[in-house]
Amino acid sequence: MDMQTYRDGRKQATDAAEAIRAALASLGLPESVWGSVRPMVTHSGKPYVHLGMVRADVAEKVAEAMRGQ
Repeated sequence: MDMQTYRDGRKQATDAAEAIRAALASLGLPESVWGSVRPMVTHSGKPYVHLGMVRADVAEKVAEAMRGQ
């Protein structure tokens, strides 16, 4: 992978991770919940966001927000 592919993937992953962190914070969840959200880039340059493990009550709160309730 060339450096520009990595940079592009990293930017996209970082922007997406920041959006998820902001959404979780807006639900009133503490940093201990959203602080582990990390941008990641694969060896081929594909951007991902690692959400990590969350408590069941947090997952339910996120699901409710996604459903618009």
